[in-house]
Amino acid sequence: MTLKSRLISSAIGLAMAAAMPALAYAEGLIAIITPSHDNPFFKAEAVGAEQRAQELGYETVVMVHDDDPNKQSELYNTAVARGAKAIILDNAGADATVAAVQSAKDAGVPSFLIDREIKESGIAVSQIVSNNYQGAQLGAEEFVRLMGEEGKYAELLGREADTNAGIRSSGYHDIIDQYPDLEMVAQQTANWSQTEAYERMETILQAHPDISGVISGNDTMAMGAWAALEAAGRTDVIVVGFDGSNDVRDSIKAGGIKATVLQPAYRQAQLAVEQADEYLKNGSTGLDEKQLMDCVLINADNADKLETFALAE
Repeated sequence: MTLKSRLISSAIGLAMAAAMPALAYAEGLIAIITPSHDNPFFKAEAVGAEQRAQELGYETVVMVHDDDPNKQSELYNTAVARGAKAIILDNAGADATVAAVQSAKDAGVPSFLIDREIKESGIAVSQIVSNNYQGAQLGAEEFVRLMGEEGKYAELLGREADTNAGIRSSGYHDIIDQYPDLEMVAQQTANWSQTEAYERMETILQAHPDISGVISGNDTMAMGAWAALEAAGRTDVIVVGFDGSNDVRDSIKAGGIKATVLQPAYRQAQLAVEQADEYLKNGSTGLDEKQLMDCVLINADNADKLETFALAE
């Protein structure tokens, strides 16, 4: 190769290298908005969505609304102002989110919701959620079995504004209430929070020291309840959660919390991105707006196969 050829080849190589960052994100920006990453479930959503979006050639921005509808609206405005092609959202309230999603739609930015539904249809392109009712029934059936179909128990509820909290509670009770020897002596909201669940569990134990079970609306609250039970020397109490977190997996393997229900957060987020990509390229996902993903019971039999809200084959 002549000196001139080498110089031309080198110049082409440098130009290609300089263009690579732009080429890597040729498809545009996808905004990913979730609740706080302090909860590993929401962090898994964000990681799953971000990785899949980047694999498909999008730039990403990840933001957290902390379950504050006002902050969520501000983040939506930011995403639209930055020219986002689509928004992936785990929302901050079934009612409070409708206006933000509608505003983005009006601006030509489609939303793809995961984990939590909103109260209106026809505004978001996709609403991909776990089959919370089916999952709650799985958890309740295991709870009844572990309790031997009898005994006093408490229920920890999630955030009232979150439709999942009510759906899971209904699923639990449609099973548990069939057993007359199972008596619910306390039902308190802990707002999906580990700290609040610890405090609620302390109060419940003081009022009902003879309880033998706790069924929880999510794993974070289950971990808080279990910590309070351990502190009180009540590791005999049966605790069942919902989400499929690594923390509860480890507790199950150590003989602590007895079971949880896996909802596939990571894959759910990836699907939302894939549907956003399909919609942006073809004008349709080819799927219904509302989509349910079935949940899986996790107990001592399969806990070792669970990793970051996904179950190995």
